[in-house]
Amino acid sequence: MKTSKWIILLALQPALYCGMSFGQTPVTTKIVRLSPALNAIVPKNARLVREITGFNWTEGPVWTPSGILFFADIRNNRIMEWRPGSPAEVFMHPSGYLGKAPYPGPESGSNGMTLDPEGRLTVAGHAQRDVWRLESLNPHATRTILADKYHGKKLNSPNDLVYGPHGALYFTDPPYGLPTQSDHDPLKQLRVNGVYRILDAVSHPAGAPPDESKLQLLISNLTRPNGIAFSPHMRYLYVNNSSPKKLWIRYPVRADGSLGPGTVFCDATSDHHPGDPDGMKVDTRGNIYSAGPGGVWIFSPQGRHLGTIRIPERMGNLAWGGPDYRTLYIAADTSIYSIRLKIPGEKP
Repeated sequence: MKTSKWIILLALQPALYCGMSFGQTPVTTKIVRLSPALNAIVPKNARLVREITGFNWTEGPVWTPSGILFFADIRNNRIMEWRPGSPAEVFMHPSGYLGKAPYPGPESGSNGMTLDPEGRLTVAGHAQRDVWRLESLNPHATRTILADKYHGKKLNSPNDLVYGPHGALYFTDPPYGLPTQSDHDPLKQLRVNGVYRILDAVSHPAGAPPDESKLQLLISNLTRPNGIAFSPHMRYLYVNNSSPKKLWIRYPVRADGSLGPGTVFCDATSDHHPGDPDGMKVDTRGNIYSAGPGGVWIFSPQGRHLGTIRIPERMGNLAWGGPDYRTLYIAADTSIYSIRLKIPGEKP
């Protein structure tokens, strides 16, 4: 009987499963305002809108200058492309795991994405266990692997990434893309769940194999490093830790791009709303926006929690977009949401 119910449900919702449901749908907008300073960021009449729906754990959104939002549909192993007002289309499938047998874990696709200074899409391969770059915004373009091993051992499952000083690429590497998502997964070769940088990644030749000598482990003491972002002018690197402690941490960036000791500026371990610290972005004034328990957590540049935009489902990441970069696009479990804010975001 249970099997029959599932068959009926899937038959009734083919458009949702294929990600073809689109068109702006206002949803209940709840803003938790913890400080008057939030009023300079989130308008009093701010409206949360569901833009498109019907996916299975969206992640890694990035807006391009041509007006396209790319995002990962992780459990369907694909990267989607979407123009506001239109249905989403499949840009790439598969995007992560490339094997022929069904993937044995829950997250088979790619994860975080960003653009390099030349506008090339750079992707955390997640279940593919690497970091790669697409040489043009064409799914059939050359795919250049920037990193896949550290000291001869396979990376866990690169999660999120950001370009930093001197053309280096910084990324987090928890085990969420492995079949069991555990530190004891039989496929896990590295003991640490690290934060790395690839020196001069921007200049890596198209199609060339990864240069392991340029991969450096910067942070090795986090249990689940996840979201990552730089402050304006790259004075600080922000990294969050998803579990078991829900932490946001700030690292000073030295002149050579290495990091000083980290300082925890928020601990949300006691907050039991759905969701954990995940993807992060900053605006042009240095405010920090991050996926967290219950929605989008907004911090001042000093790390003060100013408030939270409640999202009606668990969210994973976010991106600035629109012609003026004042629209915040939010990647949640099944849907992409948007909200218009007062301060433009930093462009990737």
